[in-house]
Amino acid sequence: MIRAIALCLAVTLSAPALAQTKANQLFGAVGTGSQQSAQAIGSYAKGCLAGGVELPETGPTWQAMRLSRGRNWGHPDLIAFIERLSQAAVTEAGWPGIYVGDLSQPRGGPMTSGHQSHQMGLDADIWMLPPKRLNLTRAERESLSSISVRSSDQSRVTENFTYGHMALLRAAAQDPAVDRIFVTPPVKIAMCNAETGNKDWLQRIRPLQGHHYHFHVRLKCPRGDRNCETQRPTVAQLSDGGNGCDESLNWWVTTYLEALRNPPPRDPNAPKPVPKRGARDYTMDDLPAQCAQVLASQ
Repeated sequence: MIRAIALCLAVTLSAPALAQTKANQLFGAVGTGSQQSAQAIGSYAKGCLAGGVELPETGPTWQAMRLSRGRNWGHPDLIAFIERLSQAAVTEAGWPGIYVGDLSQPRGGPMTSGHQSHQMGLDADIWMLPPKRLNLTRAERESLSSISVRSSDQSRVTENFTYGHMALLRAAAQDPAVDRIFVTPPVKIAMCNAETGNKDWLQRIRPLQGHHYHFHVRLKCPRGDRNCETQRPTVAQLSDGGNGCDESLNWWVTTYLEALRNPPPRDPNAPKPVPKRGARDYTMDDLPAQCAQVLASQ
């Protein structure tokens, strides 16, 4: 019923009224992809997905988790990547396959909970939990949890982080479709220390707080998708070739953690910071104009 109402609103509301409607309520209520050519529109954190494809709930080397969320949709390039990575889990990591977390909603867009990104079908969360079996029931996929590979003090990896994890991350980073992969900083440090060969591919492994129960893969804009905004690099080209394995990497497990544990006192005379608008605050007016067409498509 909610989905039907959302589609009805998208089709019948006047343009001004639709433009001011919360986008996450509309996109989060639609359960099917649009009948359009596949296209990633906008940016990873402010966009939508035309012609999205559903990742099958179960494949020979993967299972989609948390099916109740309806977030196992993506651009065809992402679905093809998931299939390739799940095969690499077998051949490179020695796993039966992978557990796949959130991709995008059927038509992308802002979500009602969770992610700020994952909006145009090019982001995927891959669980750190090596599968023991790939015949989980729907109920098991809702109750099973992933594992953390980071210590409680956030400074190092634990024994949960294995050669298989490194092999899987290496395979993901070396895939030509991948732009970057977000991991908890201790994972990046461990991989920089362990890798003895060419480290150029480690530039795509980006440290980011969190990301210790899963790693987050972000694909490049698909060729020909002119409305897809390429994300600018965030890792400086360093003297070691720009792979991010220099001494500055330790900032994440020293200075950064210290600031989290002991934040400086706030100046009582300083003006209160203006709350930042997040994805759940966006209206349709905040998104690219094409997203209204994606939402209204049959």
